[in-house]
Amino acid sequence: MTRLDVEFGSITADNIEHLRRINGASFPIVYNQAYYKDLLDQDDASQLNQFAFYKGQIVGAICAVLQDIAAGDQHVYIRTLAVLAAYRGRGIGSQLMERLLHYCEQRPSVMEVSLHVQISNDDAIDFYTNKFQFTKGELVENYYRRVDPPHCYRLYRVIRKGDSNA
Repeated sequence: MTRLDVEFGSITADNIEHLRRINGASFPIVYNQAYYKDLLDQDDASQLNQFAFYKGQIVGAICAVLQDIAAGDQHVYIRTLAVLAAYRGRGIGSQLMERLLHYCEQRPSVMEVSLHVQISNDDAIDFYTNKFQFTKGELVENYYRRVDPPHCYRLYRVIRKGDSNA
C-alpha cells in the first residue's frame, strides 16, 4: 500500500476524547481517567503525545512519557501507539514513531526508548524490532490484568550511552 502523508498535532484537553476512541478501538485494555490526565500534565506533553491527521481526520496517535533514570539522564517510555484499522499498513505508525525518535535524538539527556508489548502481538514486535531496531528484552510475566496472555516483552532502543557507560 502507498504511504500516506499525514499531519501531526498535539493531544490536548480539547481533543483527548478522540484518543480514548482510538485506544478503545485498538487495545484490549481500557485506560482509566488518570492515564489521560497524566498524559496532559507531563513535561513536553505536546511533543510526546501526538495525533496523526489524514485529510483532517484523526487516524492515529502516539503517547509517551519522559522519565528521569539517573543523574541528568532520561528515558522515554512509549505508553501507546495506535492507528485505526482502516489506515494500518500505510506508514502512519512509522511516521509517528519517526517523529518520537527524532525528539529523543534531539535531547542529549535521553538515553533509551522502551515499551512493553504483549507476547502474542507478533505484528507489534516485528514493527519495533525490524523497522526501528528495538531489542527484544526480558519477558515480564503477568504484566497485564484481564488480558490473555498476560505476559509481555520489554522492547527497547538505545539512543545514546551515558557517560558512565562510555
